[in-house]
Amino acid sequence: MAYIFPAPGAVGVQATLSIANDALTTDVALNIPAMQDITINNANDVFTWTQLDSGSKQQVATTATNDLSMNIVLDQTVFFGQFTTVANVAALPVSGMTIGTIYFATAESAWYKATSATVTALITGTSASSRPAVAAGIFGLSKDKTNVDFTLFLGKTSAGAAGKTITGNGYITGLAPTVSADSPVWVSPITITVTGDYTVS
Repeated sequence: MAYIFPAPGAVGVQATLSIANDALTTDVALNIPAMQDITINNANDVFTWTQLDSGSKQQVATTATNDLSMNIVLDQTVFFGQFTTVANVAALPVSGMTIGTIYFATAESAWYKATSATVTALITGTSASSRPAVAAGIFGLSKDKTNVDFTLFLGKTSAGAAGKTITGNGYITGLAPTVSADSPVWVSPITITVTGDYTVS
């Protein structure tokens, strides 16, 4: 048996989830840290009928309802998003950038990402209202009802082989951040309601 296991704390082995704005051609994936648990739901609806020549009901599976649900400890940058605003394209940095940093050029209403310490690239399809996932954060993607692409790596197998990856798209919903004296960090359930099927690779 080659069991799939999340291997908490083991880099490159544990279950990971990343999301991106489905409307953008070259979005920067937002990696979701501090997941406490994750559940993959695939619930087929069933059509049931009776007929006179049978003492038992007949049933046929129909369409499925799919979603991912999880609980995470909230990281401020991931939850609310992070980006830097510049006046225009000419004001974009020319050195010292961290790869993946997001910039919004106000004059052009366009988003850019740092592809190296000295180069930025336009994120295709962006506008003031269509933000990259990293800039919007989990809360923004949910609030704006953004269709997101997700990639869930299940983790490696007990035999050391790479595990499976499940991808799809849908909407983030079910946010309910809570905090208490007994749990002094903010935690929240999150659901990605899937549109269509999962793809397994």
